[in-house]
Amino acid sequence: MTRAVTDPRDLALIAALRDGLPLCATPYRALGAGLGMSEGEVLGRLRALCDSGVIRRFGAVVRHHEAGYAANAMIVFAPAEATIPALGKALADEDAVTLCYRRAPSLPDWPYTLYCMIHGRSREVVLAEIDAIVARHGLADVPRQVLFSRRRFKQTAGRYGRAVGEGVRLVGEAL
Repeated sequence: MTRAVTDPRDLALIAALRDGLPLCATPYRALGAGLGMSEGEVLGRLRALCDSGVIRRFGAVVRHHEAGYAANAMIVFAPAEATIPALGKALADEDAVTLCYRRAPSLPDWPYTLYCMIHGRSREVVLAEIDAIVARHGLADVPRQVLFSRRRFKQTAGRYGRAVGEGVRLVGEAL
């Protein structure tokens, strides 16, 4: 259950975050300037909103293609069940792996349970990185597939609030 936000300054801060942080060297200062808050107040309020569970996740969305990473591959593995926790941690610690998670298989056609995303400047770079990871972790005999992205969809960051009349309500809060 999300706690209700009633402080007008917190509501204004949440509303200002809807479209993300300003792209500049001091984004919290710039955000605060538009709200009549100091950088320290913005950071303090964000900490409090995170600590209270109002904001559960705060991070960046990197648009890999625009950053020059045109090859994106999801590698799916079907390792032995008992090895998944340790293997997942080891793969997540790899520099080239940007996302690693576990999913339930969809048997009999889809036995894969461990998913890793790798971005690279070319397919050849990504495939070489996959080969190196497979060798480092002894995964040569583990069933896997490499699924390269063929199409991009709109990437957006989390939306912290939405405008409702004069105020803002948190996503999930009853209107």
